[in-house]
Amino acid sequence: MLLAIDIGNTNTVIGIYRDDQLIDCLRIESRKGATADEYAASVGTMLSQRQVRVEDINAAIVGSVVPSLTKVVSTVCERWLGAAPLVVGPGIKTGMPVLYDNPKEVGADRIVNSIAAYERCKRACVVVDFGTATTFDVISKQGAYLGGIIAPGVGIGADALFQRAAKLPRVEVVRPRQVVGKSTVEAIQSGLVFGYVGLVEGLVARIGHELGEAPYVIATGGLASLLSEETDIIDEVSEFLTLDGLRMVWLRNQHRR
Repeated sequence: MLLAIDIGNTNTVIGIYRDDQLIDCLRIESRKGATADEYAASVGTMLSQRQVRVEDINAAIVGSVVPSLTKVVSTVCERWLGAAPLVVGPGIKTGMPVLYDNPKEVGADRIVNSIAAYERCKRACVVVDFGTATTFDVISKQGAYLGGIIAPGVGIGADALFQRAAKLPRVEVVRPRQVVGKSTVEAIQSGLVFGYVGLVEGLVARIGHELGEAPYVIATGGLASLLSEETDIIDEVSEFLTLDGLRMVWLRNQHRR
């Protein structure tokens, strides 16, 4: 079995693959000060609850945007596997040209998302990832990573309003009854939900103008399902896009190991 490990700013998501099938998925908090022992205990317990034995895991790949946790998680993998995991970064074969001024600046999650998205549609596409940040990654019809856009995430927007405006409450991010809110809570929810829908629609339209064609749009991340229901510009929602991309990168690097 393969562990595909996506270390994000908020959560670490671990996909368990048997061949090309995702058989289960674990999610734990990305605690910056956590030790390898703590991670091993937490993940080991979750695997045991799912009747997955550590002995049955024979490989791992890590994509991380939190450098301090990359080493911690890699240490756990080395203990379990007897070998270092594959870590997405410079020198790793992705099969996707990265046309960024400095390719090393692009987060691992954005590259693997782009790989998985292009493999799905084989045309010009955009990945919208509703994570801690809301990111847009643009792939050409030839399969090259062109660049992208980074905006504050929906959660960051909600937290900023609560922290910076004394009279505004913290709210749950759900669809309000209508665009014009009838209470402060609904007004904030409208700004978060419909405001971000407008952001997506506007930026995708501008991306399409620069590309000279309408791209295929794939959304992923925690709020993808909620926001995709409010717009026709999103063609597909893929909950496990990042994990699938990690598995693809792992496969493309097997001849090197």
